[in-house]
Amino acid sequence: MKRNLCLCLILALFAGMWWMKQPGSFGVMAASASTEKNVFTPDAIQYGPAPSFVSPGAQLAVLEGNPLAASGDYTVRLKMPDGYRIAPHWHPLRENVTVISGTFKVGMGDRFDENHMLSFPAGSFAYLDPEMHHYAMASGEVIVQIHGMSPVQFNYVNPDDDPGRKR
Repeated sequence: MKRNLCLCLILALFAGMWWMKQPGSFGVMAASASTEKNVFTPDAIQYGPAPSFVSPGAQLAVLEGNPLAASGDYTVRLKMPDGYRIAPHWHPLRENVTVISGTFKVGMGDRFDENHMLSFPAGSFAYLDPEMHHYAMASGEVIVQIHGMSPVQFNYVNPDDDPGRKR
């Protein structure tokens, strides 16, 4: 009985390995999806300068869509150095944030106040409804993933905080 069970398991393993190599199988689809840039490993994500509506020093990677398009889904990653700050602002569309690494500190309101910020370690998720006034800071190097509907729009509570006006 044990011998027959082992033989069946070995045959199933070989059959599975053969099937994964066949055209149209999941193994081939995963390889082609990677080729089409639908799948990303952390070391393959390419960061570049962040857009002018956030302060210099952060880096941005667009994983999906176009965050500045008139419509559509987008997914981006924002990499921030230790101490990096984002002044109080709000968005007209919902923002979904996942902390990939580091500790992301977030506060709510119209005034940046470190004493009223909550700390979110890697693995944390939050969504901010439209027009919620919030601000953020990196504690250590931080990477967050943000997804939502385009277009992304930053509205700074204090227009003088908008780095795009200073460039």
